Amino acid sequence: MDEALLRSLTPSVLTILVRRGADFAAAEDAVQDALIEALRVWPDDPPRDAKGWLVTAAWRKFLDQARADSARRRREDLVDEEPAPGPAPDVDDTLQLYFLCAHPSLTPSSAVALTLRAVGGLTTRQIAEAYLVPEATMAQRISRAKRTVSGVRFDQPGDVATVLRVLYLVFNEGYSGDVDLSAEAIRLTRQLAGTIDHPEVAGLLALMLLHHARRAGRTAPDGSLVPLAEQDRSRWDTAAIAEGIGILQAALARDRLGEFQAQAAIAALHADAFTAEETDWVQIVEWYDELLRLTDNPVVRLNRAVAVGEADGPRAGLAALAALDDSLPRHTAVAAYLHERDGDPETAARLYSEAARKAPNLAERDYLTRQAARLNADRRR
Repeated sequence: MDEALLRSLTPSVLTILVRRGADFAAAEDAVQDALIEALRVWPDDPPRDAKGWLVTAAWRKFLDQARADSARRRREDLVDEEPAPGPAPDVDDTLQLYFLCAHPSLTPSSAVALTLRAVGGLTTRQIAEAYLVPEATMAQRISRAKRTVSGVRFDQPGDVATVLRVLYLVFNEGYSGDVDLSAEAIRLTRQLAGTIDHPEVAGLLALMLLHHARRAGRTAPDGSLVPLAEQDRSRWDTAAIAEGIGILQAALARDRLGEFQAQAAIAALHADAFTAEETDWVQIVEWYDELLRLTDNPVVRLNRAVAVGEADGPRAGLAALAALDDSLPRHTAVAAYLHERDGDPETAARLYSEAARKAPNLAERDYLTRQAARLNADRRR
């Protein structure tokens, strides 16, 4: 088996499928499936025309998946067309279903996709839009999750840590779409906190409440993104902030610090400041150090670099940033901000433009583009 040959043929096979009308992500999946089939078949039965064999096999894989997607959408449509069910007992088993979908054999990312489909009632298209991926890609992800758990018994639910991770990811999916995922995640976490005496459950609930409290200030009337430092804090939900801080203080008093409690402590320091200038950045850096001790996460290190830049000056922030992989999401945007703070608008404008091209969503892209345009306009004056 010449694996080098397979690798060399992959780009051209992928191009042919796209030219035939396949979505790029679906074509990638089909080509990968064809390569796996080639590795299985070719040692005993090598083809005369390797490229032709791969194109044919990949196209068949694509058509099979397209038919499966069409059948799945039809089944979803039929479910939507069914009449509303009759009266039912007022019992909410949603949280229990979360525990079952967060099966130990699934990764958290697979568990959250499966939970949204099986429990949240979202269609595959809605979930794909939430994840900003093609529908076919999400369909395959959910199908793989289903295959993973198809041979296991669902009498072994996931542990609390897995369910907390799934709830956290569901919360972070945002507020758009037909279902407010963040509000639902808060409801379920509140329900979980009422049944399990666990400081990290309380920490996650506090974190959600503190972030959710700033929801109204996150966007301008035109829908554009408003960064934390520029938000109108009078629009924040002070009742939710007070509740979140109270829950967090009770959890921290138990002296069993966890990741979600540390994140909530950082959110509380932001929420407790009357103005951006009054933010206690030194204490925030200390909490990021605690968070890194609990979970050495590169995104946490990136956020810590921002905090260091606020606490000790932009040069210190850039030094902390230099130690990180520049392929990290939002790394370029952070670099742009710190260079602007350091009095280098030319570099900052260039980096804002670069960050805009990498932005994961339209709101961030528009914001970063405006930042670059603002600095370029200032330099021309």
